[in-house]
Amino acid sequence: MPADNLPVTAESPCSPLITEYDPYWQGPNTGSTHEVAITKDFVFVSGQLMDQIAKFDHAGQLLTHFNMPAGSGPHGLLIDHEDQLWVSLEFAGSIVRLDENGGITDHIDTTIRASGGQFNPAPHGICQGPDGSIWFTGKRTSTIGRVMPEQYAVHFQLNTLAALPIFLSPGPDGSIWGTELLGSAILRINPNQGRVLEYKTPTPNSRPIGIIPDPLLPYMWFSEEAGRKIGRINMEGRIQEFTLPLLQPNHILGSLTFDLEMNLWVQVYIDTTLPGLPGPDYLLCIDKAIRTSTDPYLFGVALTTHKVPSSRGMLHRIKTDPAGNLWFTEMMTDKLAKVTLNAG
Repeated sequence: MPADNLPVTAESPCSPLITEYDPYWQGPNTGSTHEVAITKDFVFVSGQLMDQIAKFDHAGQLLTHFNMPAGSGPHGLLIDHEDQLWVSLEFAGSIVRLDENGGITDHIDTTIRASGGQFNPAPHGICQGPDGSIWFTGKRTSTIGRVMPEQYAVHFQLNTLAALPIFLSPGPDGSIWGTELLGSAILRINPNQGRVLEYKTPTPNSRPIGIIPDPLLPYMWFSEEAGRKIGRINMEGRIQEFTLPLLQPNHILGSLTFDLEMNLWVQVYIDTTLPGLPGPDYLLCIDKAIRTSTDPYLFGVALTTHKVPSSRGMLHRIKTDPAGNLWFTEMMTDKLAKVTLNAG
């Protein structure tokens, strides 16, 4: 690693240690570091415009790059129940499984074939259901897709046109849950019924981003980029929103994750498309008391902020590893970062 590109670290007493790592993408494109997926040994990051997947160990050491087909646009990452890596190739309209050396072993064509022609749904977010089936969002076609055991895709249409579904996660009820960025709704599809239900957020134009299950309770939690709120939805579709006291009016939200203590961590970053003061990107840690709170302003729930070393990063995804550390991506600064808890 070049001496002038050492990992950047932020540390203060009694606080998490945040360390940034450079994926060293190869090629002319930058500003496109997207998803993160974690196994017990490795951390994988997608570089969409770079047509690469970066592989790190849990110490943050870059091990190698997996080169994807030119112009394929790798985005979504999934570690399946057998610890195998799947990647959605958004621009190519396919989903692939990789071996340990980054070779493609399975290839699923997600093309939608209709009387009007053939359409690439732009598979974006991917997840695995409890039954082992793989699901993906059709970002371009407002569809949800399912990979069948015979390795072909079936598609389910959303009721909302131009909904821009982007993120999926299995829920405690066995359904697949997701976010509609432009539809400002939470979606749910029961694998046994094949019917998509949509639940509008109480806040209009909220632009929901990430969605994850509660560690124990029958809820899904989601972040609202423009709404600047966190939402909780039960299995019947009832939504409770929580307003977050962000530091600046031009701060918006990225994704979210629970740590092993069941505290909720949310990415907060400066929206560079809007006028406003410069400021820090940071992680907001919300005490686990939020999981049972009914106060929309989180009265009595402790919140702490943790500044990210870089700024204007467009924080994108965040996940928790088996040891309890957090990993997140910074899309525009092309960095992977690790949050080592209990570092102080």
